Amino acid sequence: MLVYHYTAVGDSLTFGFGAMPGSGFVPLYRRMAEEKLRQFVAHENLGVNGLTSDELYDRVVQLPTYRFHLQQAQIITISIGGNDLIRAVKSTGGPPNREVLDAALYRCQNHVANTIRHIRKIKTPVSKPYFIRAIGLYNPYPAWTEATEYVIRFNRHLMGLSDGYFRVADIYAQFSGREKELMSVDGLHPNGRGYRVIAEQLNRLGYKPLA
Repeated sequence: MLVYHYTAVGDSLTFGFGAMPGSGFVPLYRRMAEEKLRQFVAHENLGVNGLTSDELYDRVVQLPTYRFHLQQAQIITISIGGNDLIRAVKSTGGPPNREVLDAALYRCQNHVANTIRHIRKIKTPVSKPYFIRAIGLYNPYPAWTEATEYVIRFNRHLMGLSDGYFRVADIYAQFSGREKELMSVDGLHPNGRGYRVIAEQLNRLGYKPLA
């Protein structure tokens, strides 16, 4: 029997923080993929709470576990960038400082682009078809214009990396104005309903070249 391998890397969204076990986007998306591909999808969730873009890059480059599971995977998802924003905001101790956010955004964009480039490098010797899906950012600080600008610019950069192998689930519009409905009590992470929105957006991107 054909088995597809799904590897999820990233931050607390990949981990599923804020939702009941089994209600994060990774298990939901895995089930959707199974339905669409009509094959069993084995999955490895390598999500880490609080992970930043530079830490993800280091793991992808250095950790054998990450490299092994990424090499095996036909389906790869990435959630990253939110903690870079959150740390930059918290470091200012009040309303976001534009210079601090600009510097954080620049670093984050570079780390994400390098991470995707390195995953492709890991995949190069493997002839099996695969795809990578990234989750765009929603805004955990909707009241602050500077944070909104950061999120929009980050998402635009992510979309700019799209090609036949790599596509982005744009969740910004789905979460905007629906924070009370889709966010958990901490105001930073999605609840079960929010994670379902993420999984549905991933599912809408299709499964080429697998199906």
